[in-house]
Amino acid sequence: MNGRAAAVAVLALVLAGCSGSRPRPSHGGSGVGPRATGNSGGFRDDLSRPQSSRYRDNSDSVPPPIDVSRIPEPIPKIEPRSLYGNKSPYTVLGQTYRVLPSARGYDERGIASYYGAKFHGYKTSSLENYDMYAFSAAHKTLPLPSYARVTNLENGKSVIVRINDRGPFHENRLIDLSYAAAVKIGIWPKGTGLVEVRAIDPAHPDEDAAPAELAAQAAVPSGGAHPAIWLQVGAFADLANADRVAGRLRSARLAPVQVSDVQVNGRDVRRVRVGPLQDVDQADRVTDQIEQLGLPRPQVAVD
Repeated sequence: MNGRAAAVAVLALVLAGCSGSRPRPSHGGSGVGPRATGNSGGFRDDLSRPQSSRYRDNSDSVPPPIDVSRIPEPIPKIEPRSLYGNKSPYTVLGQTYRVLPSARGYDERGIASYYGAKFHGYKTSSLENYDMYAFSAAHKTLPLPSYARVTNLENGKSVIVRINDRGPFHENRLIDLSYAAAVKIGIWPKGTGLVEVRAIDPAHPDEDAAPAELAAQAAVPSGGAHPAIWLQVGAFADLANADRVAGRLRSARLAPVQVSDVQVNGRDVRRVRVGPLQDVDQADRVTDQIEQLGLPRPQVAVD
C-alpha cells in the first residue's frame, strides 16, 4: 500500500463499525457461515473511496440465527500493536479520543451494539478483514489488538472477543460486537444490551477475566434485579454548580434526577445523574433532550 492510500485508510477505517444502528435480518444462509476473505463476495474493499460510498450495502443486515457453539472463542495471546488504528489522539465526528497505553485493568460497564453483513469482509481499523462469524469487537480506546471478556449484565452470558476495530461512535455506546458475539451473549436480535467489558492481559489472564461461570454469577444481581441505566451529567467540585444543573434538569421533567456526594481521585464532588431509565431507547432520547437544554452531553453509567 503506498503512502497516500495508507493515509486515507487510517482516516477512513477508524469509522468502521460506527453506525450503532440495529441491523435488519437478511435472507438465506445457515450454520456458521463463510469466513471473511480479502475479496469475499467478489468485491474489492477500495480504501481510497469515501466512507459513505465504500460499502456494497447501504444498510446493515444479518443472516438467520447461527450455531455459535461451533465457533471457538479466541485464545488471548501477546501480540504487537497493529500498525494501523492506534493513532492517539484521534478525532471522529468532532469528538477526540485517546487510545489507552495498555488494556490491563480496564473494566467498564455500558451499552453494547453490534454490526453485521454490511461490513463483512471489509477492512477494520487495524486493516484486518472484519468477520461477522468470529468473536471480535470494536472499541474506541482499547489498543488494537486486545482481548476482553464481554458479559451481558441482564442474563450473565459472556464471551471473549478480540478487539481489532474502532467504534462505535454513537456517543451512548461502549462497544460494538461482531454478529457472532452478539448472538453468543444474547444481544441479538434486540440490537443493544447492557454489558461489562473486562480486558484480559494475556500475560496474566487469571487476574483479569474470571471463568464464564463466575463471570455470570457476578454479573447478574442477586434477587433478579435488572441493571439500571443512568445518565451522568457531571461531577462538580463546585456544589452550587451541581445544584444549579440539577435544578434545570428537574424543571425540564425528563426523568428523575439524583444528586449524590462522592469521592473521585480523593476529591469530594457532587455527582448529578438522571435515572434510572427504562431502556436504551429512553437513554438515547433523554440524552438528546439534555443536550437541547444547553447542558454537556451526559455519560452513560450502568449500575
